[in-house]
Amino acid sequence: MNSADCMPRPYDNDLRRKFLAAHAAGKGSQRELAQSFGVSLGWVEKVLRQQRQSGQADRVEQRHGPVSRVDSAAQACLLQAMEDRPDLTLAELQRILAEQRGVRLCIAQVWNVLKRLGVRLKKSRSTPPSATPRPTVTGGKSSSSASGRSRRNT
Repeated sequence: MNSADCMPRPYDNDLRRKFLAAHAAGKGSQRELAQSFGVSLGWVEKVLRQQRQSGQADRVEQRHGPVSRVDSAAQACLLQAMEDRPDLTLAELQRILAEQRGVRLCIAQVWNVLKRLGVRLKKSRSTPPSATPRPTVTGGKSSSSASGRSRRNT
């Protein structure tokens, strides 16, 4: 369940327009109008404030963050590049996006765009790990045998 399922829906613009018309006609105080329309006094104050600030009766849609620079053409460019060469790194995709579309993003933003597009990682977590052993720092020598020899020599 996401937060949109739990959130109450906003009142219709029709109710806002009817309330603002009744308020403009002077059909009662804010408290009386709130009771007759079945809304809270806080909602009444908010609607009147928004109407004073914006000059419009309808609800002003909220914008969440800045408009993305990655439009559908930039997304298509990324997908085409991934289709042509699936082994591209994020830095290479970043460079392609800057050269072909003029969109400059940091590597983290490139990754977020790919994630939103549903592009998966090149390696699957279900693939068994490589059989090649990793080299150790000491080159495979045990530190306990080296220290044991030095004690015998003293």
